[in-house]
Amino acid sequence: MPRAVVLQHIRCEPPGLFTGMLADRGIAIHTVELDEGGSLPDWRDADFVIAMGGPMGAYDEAAHPWLAAEKRWIAAAVLAGAPYFGVCLGAQLLAASLGADVYAGDRPEVGVLPVEVIGHGRADPVFGVLGEGFPALQWHGDTFAIPAGAVRLARSAAYPNQAFRFGQVAYAVQFHVEVTEPMFGEWRRVPAYRESARAVLGPGGLGRLAAAFAAESDSMAKSAADMFTAWLDHASRAERRAGAAPAGPPTEPAART
Repeated sequence: MPRAVVLQHIRCEPPGLFTGMLADRGIAIHTVELDEGGSLPDWRDADFVIAMGGPMGAYDEAAHPWLAAEKRWIAAAVLAGAPYFGVCLGAQLLAASLGADVYAGDRPEVGVLPVEVIGHGRADPVFGVLGEGFPALQWHGDTFAIPAGAVRLARSAAYPNQAFRFGQVAYAVQFHVEVTEPMFGEWRRVPAYRESARAVLGPGGLGRLAAAFAAESDSMAKSAADMFTAWLDHASRAERRAGAAPAGPPTEPAART
């Protein structure tokens, strides 16, 4: 049975809607709750790696020493060609593990906001299924540079680096489309998330954010299904073609702003 290793950094940020898509394909899920002392398995035992979000920064090794080992683990897996899908912090960790800067943005990006698929993204086997753009939940304050050799796939008005691909099967997305209604309810109770929402959206902002999330939940769920299914299909095809051989970096130059 194929196995997905899920790297979690706070219990309320599981793979959400992606969980059912993995189960439908008979993919076993092995969750590592790193913030609670979970141990990383041998990455060679993972057919897929899925790294989720969290309230810490990818650079916060002083407060969270396990981040250093996680980034080394991610680098080893991705450079060997392991299929990787990173969301929010998981995207920032991929960038950092490949030597790119991760840093606080000028202002947190919070809301249900449009994401534009750009350039290489429109012909990408995963992002190409999303059309020219889609709404997504944004709830973050950090951003990242595009790693050398990676391909930028999407942007938003406030944060130009919303997604990238490294190699053939390693993807990073800053936004959220996987969030379920119960997950959203839990996020509202996380102090760091609640404070960033109030700082950006002002009084009553959490209520308006909840209304916007409810209004676009069906659209975001469709984007989640289209994108994640395309990634699983693409990763499976790439593995069959390569016979699980290591995948090198893409031939396209990195797209930077």
